[in-house]
Order: sequence, then structure tokens, then C-alpha cells
Amino acid sequence: MQNNYQGPPQDFAMVVPVPVVLQKEDVKTLPREVFDRVDQLAAPRLVEYWEVDPCYVEPQYDERRVLRGGAPPPTAVPTDAADDLGVKIEAQFTVGEYEVVILSAQDSTGLDTWLRQGKYTIPEGAEPVLRPYVQAGMKFFVAKVDAKKVQFGPQGQAMLSPLRFHYDSDTFALPVRLGLLNAQGKQDLIVHIVARNQRYEAANYRNVAIPSNLEVSDATRRNFPGFYAALFDQTLARQPGAVVTEYAWATGSCDPCPTPPLDPSELMVLGADVMPSLGGYPNPGEFVLTRLHARYGAETLGEDIVFRAAQPIVGGREGGGPGQNEVGAVLSGYNNFQARYIIRHPWEGPIQCKNPQRGIWGGPPNGGEPPAIAARDLAFVPRNASLRTYLKVKMFEVPALPGEV
Repeated sequence: MQNNYQGPPQDFAMVVPVPVVLQKEDVKTLPREVFDRVDQLAAPRLVEYWEVDPCYVEPQYDERRVLRGGAPPPTAVPTDAADDLGVKIEAQFTVGEYEVVILSAQDSTGLDTWLRQGKYTIPEGAEPVLRPYVQAGMKFFVAKVDAKKVQFGPQGQAMLSPLRFHYDSDTFALPVRLGLLNAQGKQDLIVHIVARNQRYEAANYRNVAIPSNLEVSDATRRNFPGFYAALFDQTLARQPGAVVTEYAWATGSCDPCPTPPLDPSELMVLGADVMPSLGGYPNPGEFVLTRLHARYGAETLGEDIVFRAAQPIVGGREGGGPGQNEVGAVLSGYNNFQARYIIRHPWEGPIQCKNPQRGIWGGPPNGGEPPAIAARDLAFVPRNASLRTYLKVKMFEVPALPGEV
């Protein structure tokens, strides 16, 4: 989990329902570089192709990169309990800049009171949202941050370390309702799921695949995030409340690649080290990275998101030229789906052969690989771009994924 937080660090409080009591060995901070790599690898990408000389055949290419990271060791931090409120501290420890307590509670009102008495800054109206989690017997991962350990980035955002929780559960769900309490308008949620030989989707929301392989104008390069935000918003306007699939691909490859694929050490950092059936270092070709994207407000999100395994899909790949590319997602025996958008530069030079081969696309005329630009930080993009301004094809369909709910 990685959070964007803006405000005084002493006002930060994280409350996450979890199904079991977490101990300090179950919680780690991760290097931000790993999250950045995953986000960039699965993000919507803009590719730019030049038509090669119709008398020339393009060479192929491949590349790899290795990145390693560590996590700081946890320490302990004391916190007082209030037994008369029905709240019990099951565990307490420090991880990086986070001061963590794991709580159980008999009553949501008591939990709400305990948090406020403990100087945890939580919004008004939290008790009704906490109530179903307490009634379900959930535990609560509660964290403050040590202001002395926090660095700030652009626009006053606290640069908080990503957190990794490790637990076993029969239900694969993400509790998101609590996050709406402090929302100021719409919230963006991006979920990356790394699973062995398996793509995932939402089980309790409609699933749609983002339209892909759209031909866009040269101007899109100057505002690709704005273009994609407009496309995403139009997709949700046509399929309200949907969870949008933006990527499903093996972690060991990509085409095109905004950044090189993940390597075994990165999969270990992300959680493969605690998979009991792995039996050694993971093979990136056996893992699938799924990217799901939701945008919602308090009025549109009814329940936490539950995930389920889904059939493999393909789409968004190069199919030989304009008009021959996969715009939607279709079922397949393997996962090769991506949100990909294309600027093309047709060949304008002389053609000096009898049988020219048109529609062969490659990198810049002066050499190099076709560039791929990832759309990042989409939650902060001004949402005022006109989709019609960028699209060469004005009409498209929003493809539903098979088995949608």
C-alpha cells in the first residue's frame, strides 16, 4: 500500500481493517523505487512509431534491468489501551516512519472514542463506517507517523514509505470505504495484483477493459496524461461504477516497455518470499501483473472491492498497422493486454524497390527503440481535456470483460 498524503504529518492517521492480528514480522516498508517500477510498467502507455523504408526490414530488440531494494528494521513503540472501551491492543511496533498498533474492538463506538483519545486524527462520521468491520470480527492496523522521519515532495505531499502487509485469508478483498471519510471529491484507486499464472478482476463490481490501441494525433505527446484521463472518464461515463482493467501481462516481459520487466529480486520484495509453494526464487514468466483502476466518491462506492481470478485476455498489441490492431480485450490462453495508444508517422521518403512493404513500423529514423511514455499520477491530472481533440478515430466502444458482474 502506498498513500498520497498532503498536510501536517502529525495529523496523519491510517486505519486499515485486516482479518488477523499482524505481528512486526508481517509488516515491512518497501523501497519507493519498486512501487514506481510496477506503476510505470503497467501504466497506460503512448507509443510513437515511424514507418520504416518500405524496402527495409526492421531488426528486433530486447532488454533487461535489475533493481534491488531493502527495508529498514522495525522497532517497538508503547501505546496505552483503554479496556473500558472494549478495545484491546493485540500488537505494537514501529516500521520505518510508522508507529503501528494492531487493535481488536468489541464495539465501533468504543473504537472511535479510543482512536480520538489516542490523538489519532480521524474524520467525523467514522463510527458507522467502522461498525460493519467490528461486527465481522476484523482487526485494525492503525498507524501514525513520526514527523521527524518524514520528507516532503512537490505540492507539500508527504513522501511516505510504501507498506507491505502479509497475512493469509480466504477472502481476497480491499477495504476502501474508510478512505472516503477524508475524501475531498473523487478518489483514484489503482490496484496492482501480482499472482502466479493468473489475472484478477473485481467480483462485486462491473468490469470493463479500457479501449486500447487508439490512433491519436501528434499533439497527444504534449498532454498524454490529460488525454488518458479524458478517455478514462468517458469510459466510466458509459459504464458507471465499473472497475477498469488497464493491464494484464506476464511480469517477465512487455512490448513496448516504458521500463524493463520485473526481475526475481523485485518479486521477492513484493511478496514472493512468503509464498509457501514457491520453492525458490520466482520465475517472472510464471507471474501475471494485473492493473485495475477505479475512480469513485462516497455516493458511488457501495462496498469494499472483492477480487477473483479471471480468464486470460489479450489486447492492445501491434497488429500490423492502422486498422489492424486490437481495440478491446478478448479471451485467450495467456495474458497480453495493455492500455496502448499510438502516434504514427508514415514514410515520406523515396521508395526505391519494386515490391515495397508498407505498414512496417519502428523507432525514430535516426535509430533507437520506439519510445513508450507512461501516464503517471493520473489522480492529479487536470480533467479538462477534450477527448475529440486527440483521437483520429472519433467513435469507439467500451468493451466489457467476459463474466462481468
